[in-house]
Amino acid sequence: MSAISLLLGPIQRLGAAVLGLCAATGRIALFAAQTVSHLARPPFYGREFLHALFQIGWLSLPVVGLTALFTGGALALQIYAGGARFNAEAVVPSIVAIGMVRELGPVLGGLMVAARVASSIAAEIGTMKVTEQLDALTTLSTHPMKYLTLPRVLAATLAVPVLVAVGDAIGIMGGYLVGVARLDFNSAAYLRNTVDFLEVWDVTSGLLKGAAFGFIIALMGCYYGMNSARGAQGVGRATKAAVVAASVMILAANYLLTEVFFSA
Repeated sequence: MSAISLLLGPIQRLGAAVLGLCAATGRIALFAAQTVSHLARPPFYGREFLHALFQIGWLSLPVVGLTALFTGGALALQIYAGGARFNAEAVVPSIVAIGMVRELGPVLGGLMVAARVASSIAAEIGTMKVTEQLDALTTLSTHPMKYLTLPRVLAATLAVPVLVAVGDAIGIMGGYLVGVARLDFNSAAYLRNTVDFLEVWDVTSGLLKGAAFGFIIALMGCYYGMNSARGAQGVGRATKAAVVAASVMILAANYLLTEVFFSA
């Protein structure tokens, strides 16, 4: 093998990986555009939407709430430990509140919902494809994307911001409990510092992130479920890929949205 072949081999593999990533991004973008386009065209399956809203919103509340509670408590301890080095322990309430509503609440809530919902959607739709139920829907003149994808994407886009808001409140409460019971903060002073330093835009930016994350989570679950390979292994790979893709896209979207909100 010549030196040129040894040099070109890694470059070719890198180029193929980049082209594959670009192609996958294009397919996902087209899938998202097709999903959104169905919003303006009847019929709308309200029963599927309400079922998805219950599955994504209400049933995800316990895991999001517990995650936020322990995150808020741990955040208070860590900020107190760091602030004590500079005699700045008083900043604990404000930083816990701002950190939860702007960053940790949306991101951790989105990741927990992605682990639960994206996998569930991908497995459900993938199984329907394997058992030819998607073909049966087409035979019955029912568009699979309108019946399966649109209700789930819309429900997740509306439900995740509500979950983020509840998680923010629980996370701040977790920081409050640790601050008062463990770090000897005055209860009234802790609450006053939380309210005084928290602005409306802090909460709004977190909720907007939640809506974007909800859209990503359901879209990835539906996309990989619709494109699942045949057989149990195909469904398993689709489920894994949906969770990984949703998690990575949430983190990437979080940075991009933070840049946009920082510049606003």
